Amino acid sequence: MAIIGFVAVVFVLLALVHLYLWKRLVRDTTTRRKWRRVGGVAAAVLAVLLPATLIGSRAGFGFLAWPGYLWLALMFYLLVLLLVLEIPMLAARLALRRSATRATTSAAATTGITHDQPPARNEPQPTQTAPPAPAPAPAPAPAPEAPPDDGHLSRRLVLARGAAIFAGLTAAGITGYGMRSALGPPQLDRVSIALRRLPRSMDGLRIATVSDIHLGPLAGKAHTERIVAAINRTGADIVAIVGDLVDGTVDELGAAAEPLRGIQSRHGAFFVTGNHEYYSGAEEWLREVEELGIRTLRNQRQLITARGGAIDIAGVNDIAGEGSSTGGPDIAGALRDRDPGNPVVLLAHQPVLVDEAARNNVDLQLSGHTHGGQMVPFNLLVRLEQPVVSGHATFGDTQLYVTNGAGFWGPPVRVGAPPQVTLVELRAV
Repeated sequence: MAIIGFVAVVFVLLALVHLYLWKRLVRDTTTRRKWRRVGGVAAAVLAVLLPATLIGSRAGFGFLAWPGYLWLALMFYLLVLLLVLEIPMLAARLALRRSATRATTSAAATTGITHDQPPARNEPQPTQTAPPAPAPAPAPAPAPEAPPDDGHLSRRLVLARGAAIFAGLTAAGITGYGMRSALGPPQLDRVSIALRRLPRSMDGLRIATVSDIHLGPLAGKAHTERIVAAINRTGADIVAIVGDLVDGTVDELGAAAEPLRGIQSRHGAFFVTGNHEYYSGAEEWLREVEELGIRTLRNQRQLITARGGAIDIAGVNDIAGEGSSTGGPDIAGALRDRDPGNPVVLLAHQPVLVDEAARNNVDLQLSGHTHGGQMVPFNLLVRLEQPVVSGHATFGDTQLYVTNGAGFWGPPVRVGAPPQVTLVELRAV
């Protein structure tokens, strides 16, 4: 019932959004019923396209992905821009209404007609036989009404069309820019983080961090190859893949994931699950990732010894694993029996686990999941769910770094949050 309720809410929201877009982009900008009907049909088709894409992409109808997800991005920015324009548009409409009211009042005052009456006479009139009364003169014809003023209507139409054109061109431009960003190679960012327990001998240890690769109907083998090339250019000591590798089964995307076999690092590559692995067959993907030469951490840790020092790399299952065969995250279990003198770097897909990490004396948590918001201003909504959307933050003695991710989910569009591989350089205090 909860799923049915959620689906119903989504359909209602989609219907309301498309009704609003039809009103602002079609009804307010046209005068002919024919074009309004055509626009209404188009809005209905686009409203149905979105759920069809979400369902069809997972059912093997990949051809729906490009038009459906691109419309999702364009719809999002049309909605945002038109909502932002509502206040200035309201002010302009009120100004036009006042102008039209003044014009109507002025026209009514200038079209009034008065008739002079002859002065009354008090003198007595001589008595005489009155001639037959002439036939009454016809009443004067009423003054013709002023033709209706179409100026107000035409100005409102121009205003609505101007707003629609501005919103349409701007939304298309933003979407095009976002596609170029999302489909290009990830940018390499570097960040230095000091750990109080890191041995001096391990100062400068480098961890290449990547998340949210999201192999799927719009991102295949070439996408993986670009990301692997970016990782290998870092010359990292350790590679951390913090979840959401795939959006599909091993049968569908095993070939697309194959280039991960080429990841290079001095002390190995590690992987933890994200929520999307649990929509795609987590157990199968964990086995597949192991076969690609990447160590999976399932509420486990790995001791790394290098340069005369040691550091624990721990990893936990995603929250979505609760109730599954892998189980959910267990930070305490992953850190059981460790040497408390060694620093701990925790790989956890969702930043929200940082509070529990702090309670378990984790030095640094590396996360993804947020995509950096992916499309501004969606990052404002992500901030309601996660403590950090992108970048570095401190929670007590525990530090958190959240990477934007190297792929995308849904629309192949990134605005304000470019795809990213982060080289985290650890520093001794």
